[in-house]
Amino acid sequence: MLIRIVKLSFKKENIKKFEVIFDTNKHLIRQVTGCNFLELYQDSEDSSLFFTYSYWDSQADLDNYRNSDFFKKQWSQTKPLFSEKPVAWSLIKKETLK
Repeated sequence: MLIRIVKLSFKKENIKKFEVIFDTNKHLIRQVTGCNFLELYQDSEDSSLFFTYSYWDSQADLDNYRNSDFFKKQWSQTKPLFSEKPVAWSLIKKETLK
């Protein structure tokens, strides 16, 4: 399993626009082959800072999503809203503590 975390920084005036884009597409992203989980987080101190957190079956599934027309359309709507370049991490879960 691959865990993907993406840090997104928005211009304050664009936060609502981003939230609408995410809310409109979240159920479709969750239906993409290989996507098992998707959540959106907002920083508790900086309201313009968001993180997406998703689980993917494989890097290939994530790459297929990122190369899809669906992603490209979302990205073209979201990219102009940023205040900084997004930062992404792909992680492999090593252990679950219970």
